[in-house]
Amino acid sequence: MFRNKECVAMLLAGGQGSRLYALTEKNAKPAVPFGGKYRIIDFPLSNCVNSGIDTVGVLTQYQPLMLNEYIGNGLPWDLDRAWGGVKILPPYQAKDGADWYKGTANAIYQNLQFIARYNPEYVIVLSGDHIYKMDYDKMLDYHKKTGADCTIAVIDVPIEEASRFGIMSADDEGRIFKFSEKPKNPDSTKASMGIYIFSTDVMFKYLTADAQDPESSNDFGKNIIPMMLAAGEKLMAYPFVGYWKDVGTIASLWEANMDLLGEKPVLDLNDEEWRIYARHEAHAPQYVSATAKVSNSTITEGCEIYGTVINSVLGAGVVVEEGAVVADSVILENVTVKAGAQIRYAIIDSGTVVGSEAKIGEDGAGVGAIAVVGADIAVPDGKIIKAGAMISRASDLNEEGN
Repeated sequence: MFRNKECVAMLLAGGQGSRLYALTEKNAKPAVPFGGKYRIIDFPLSNCVNSGIDTVGVLTQYQPLMLNEYIGNGLPWDLDRAWGGVKILPPYQAKDGADWYKGTANAIYQNLQFIARYNPEYVIVLSGDHIYKMDYDKMLDYHKKTGADCTIAVIDVPIEEASRFGIMSADDEGRIFKFSEKPKNPDSTKASMGIYIFSTDVMFKYLTADAQDPESSNDFGKNIIPMMLAAGEKLMAYPFVGYWKDVGTIASLWEANMDLLGEKPVLDLNDEEWRIYARHEAHAPQYVSATAKVSNSTITEGCEIYGTVINSVLGAGVVVEEGAVVADSVILENVTVKAGAQIRYAIIDSGTVVGSEAKIGEDGAGVGAIAVVGADIAVPDGKIIKAGAMISRASDLNEEGN
């Protein structure tokens, strides 16, 4: 007999990520590269392992090929287990037909059988598109001590940003008495982080009831949480203090990469006590030539730098030729920046070649005007791509300036 698991994690990784535009046309949002050598999903997976959770179901749907390939058997995160470990959970054909995941709650509902195999006391539901470091074990202790039916991780956000989130109102003891999904006029700054811990029997009860409601959107924020509040269940707000960013937009993804830079980065990935694990390809060491000028940047292995790199994050295998300038930008793996090209305030996706003397983005354009060039595009010599431009495919280049 295999022993039961105290807590099983369910990681929602099927989102389309439409607000990342070119970066997610062929890729699920959790598989988008980040920080030179990671992908977004590395953060919740690493948090699970560091928190002692060794059973993770990854629910995929949109463009799952790269994500499935990346996770593989879970070895980089020590999740290659005979009992437990990481399991990919796509939509499937059942006896009564096949169906896509209709919402976050429905995705978990369709996989109750997976959870039941381990007979856990608790289930933690996670999102696959946030950048943060968090000890889920501390949140689980809070859930147990308060006797909660559901515990929701919350973080304080500026009141002017609160309407972008699910907002919680709680009493002095942390018990939630009101939940509003993206309210126009928020009356609290406690934003849901999309991290829930449920007592398993309670979660099964409400997911089953939700699935039987033809009017439901089958969503945790819109349906499950309000239903539990209305029924008088005990919902607690777990306050999180630390770095957390929803990287669902071009601006927030660029900002999160920039947060890695500096002598004292806002997000420190050099913390040996809370390592972020990832799957890596073998690359030669990076090479910085005598002609290169590198300042306040992250240069990943396999890079060859002959030009100037300032305040930027470069993925593996990037080549910056002599006379080229990369500033305030995020360059994903295997990009070549030809001689004399200039890239400023931009994100360049994998495999793209930026032609000599081409100009992408503008100096000082700022976070609201990040230029994006998609994967495997050949930007012609001398081409000018303006600040804020979105180049998803080669044909878009014809509509962009000269």
